[in-house]
Amino acid sequence: MVLVTFVLGYLIALSARIGRESTLDEARPADVIMVMGAAEYRGHPSPVLKLRLDHAIHLYGQRLAPYIMTTGGPGGDPSFTEGDVGRSYLIDRGIPAEAIIVENEGGSTAWSLSAASEILRRMGLRSCIIVSDGYHLFRVKRILRQEGFTVYGSPREAADLSGPRKWWLWFRQAVGYGLWKIGVRV
Repeated sequence: MVLVTFVLGYLIALSARIGRESTLDEARPADVIMVMGAAEYRGHPSPVLKLRLDHAIHLYGQRLAPYIMTTGGPGGDPSFTEGDVGRSYLIDRGIPAEAIIVENEGGSTAWSLSAASEILRRMGLRSCIIVSDGYHLFRVKRILRQEGFTVYGSPREAADLSGPRKWWLWFRQAVGYGLWKIGVRV
């Protein structure tokens, strides 16, 4: 019972911390803007992925990085990957193909970040601006920092979420972070 109380208290405190960090925009010059994947529908970005990509386009337009990296493997349709759909979307909006890096293998946040880290290392890129939903940034930043990267978060345009929904998203990320800390790749 004491252990359960401790774990629950830890996750609630961590959820509050994730919530506080979820609105911080730390965008500044970096080597790459990394867009975390989200669902795609038959070759088209979901509304969430579209908002993330649009935010990356905005940051790229401010010349904060020379590259945009899209991430994410196949979802429900094995014909498409989140990373490749993101690349196509960016090209259709005028981002030069040579400025786009794609990680298209990851089936989870941790898997995508592991593959993306290897790509960035091979290219000699050491700093990145992460674009995702605000609640996702806490975990992504810590995973990449452990890989040795300098990381800044820049949340996409926020959805209008109610209090209980926000807390659920923060809590879910706290659980994901806690699992990652003990070696479970989620």
